[in-house]
Amino acid sequence: MRILFIVNNFYATGNGLSASARRTVAALRELGHEVRILSGPNLVAPEPQPEYKLKQFKFPIFQPLIEANGYYFAQSDFALEEEAIAWADIVHLEEPFVIQDKAIPIINRLGKPLTATYHLHPESITCALGPILKWKWLNRTILTAWRNHTFDRVQYVQCPTENVLDRLRRYHFKAGLKLISNGLVPDACIKPSTQPADYLNPERPLKVLYIGRLSVEKDQMTLLEAMRYSSWAKRIQLQFAGRGPAAKSIRRKAQALYEEGILSYPAEFKFCNRNELRTLAAEADLCIHCSFIEVEGLSIMEALQQAAVPIIAEGRYTGTSQFALDRRSLFPAQNPEALAQRIDYWLDHPQERWDMGWKYAESMEKYDIRHSAEALVEMFEQAIQDKKKK
Repeated sequence: MRILFIVNNFYATGNGLSASARRTVAALRELGHEVRILSGPNLVAPEPQPEYKLKQFKFPIFQPLIEANGYYFAQSDFALEEEAIAWADIVHLEEPFVIQDKAIPIINRLGKPLTATYHLHPESITCALGPILKWKWLNRTILTAWRNHTFDRVQYVQCPTENVLDRLRRYHFKAGLKLISNGLVPDACIKPSTQPADYLNPERPLKVLYIGRLSVEKDQMTLLEAMRYSSWAKRIQLQFAGRGPAAKSIRRKAQALYEEGILSYPAEFKFCNRNELRTLAAEADLCIHCSFIEVEGLSIMEALQQAAVPIIAEGRYTGTSQFALDRRSLFPAQNPEALAQRIDYWLDHPQERWDMGWKYAESMEKYDIRHSAEALVEMFEQAIQDKKKK
């Protein structure tokens, strides 16, 4: 099967959408399918470049904010898009933005089957604009526009989580909705099979890890505020693995807690490659995920592969809470006191925490990206057959 992915920037780093697209494409290629990319240029390295390379589009005023969130937009090119679409057996959209909107008439004229993935909520965009996040009418308007201009014009939409599926049903999306995780690359757990000698050492710092972009919607601030309510705060060393537009304010807050004496250890900040993240997760006593806007949450899923015990925010616009195995690993989003209670419970029960970590590692096996790729192929084949019947 010849599959064309249309995405603004396939090679962006620090961006879950692009990372997920790269992994999905690799998994589809391993299954023997030919996949090509219509995308903006690779700005990270000279090679590789997409098979169909669009120019980068820079937004006046907002470009620094867009780049700080690890995102880039591409500029439509009618001739190049037509060449790419003509090659494909099926076209798959990774976003509901301008290049996808302009490609749809070409796709329809050439009679190509069309599918899409729902990768982000409107709130993922508006939260970067501060108070606008609270304008519910604006988020509803954006989602309705995405539905009308993109998603209702495709045959099937991949919904990575139950939360997404439920939301799109509430908004009466016309396309067929398929519950298919973005999936995880199979990864061996590097955590020791038995407790290290220092695990119960009362002198060692307790490592509480947060992996994710430093941004408003990831809500690292709730974890920091939770330290004021935790009975273990003096023993906790916070670790933040990520970068993003809220980095300065998060660092200031963490430093203030240290200077006040709430924390005995200064928080650590670093941006890590995949192997470094594996090590951090395997060594963590707890892995926190406070995001109140999240489609799936690849970072916490990868941490769970390493037998990390999570505490995950539960809210209306986050699907990540579905990975919690019980209520002890859930707290109401943006509630630092409740988060502190969960932190204290798990730190109070080290043996239970150690044993539970292995259950979390096992629970991630069903999200193997190879299963997701096979489900996507079934969706593509169904779209092709449906198109032939018309």
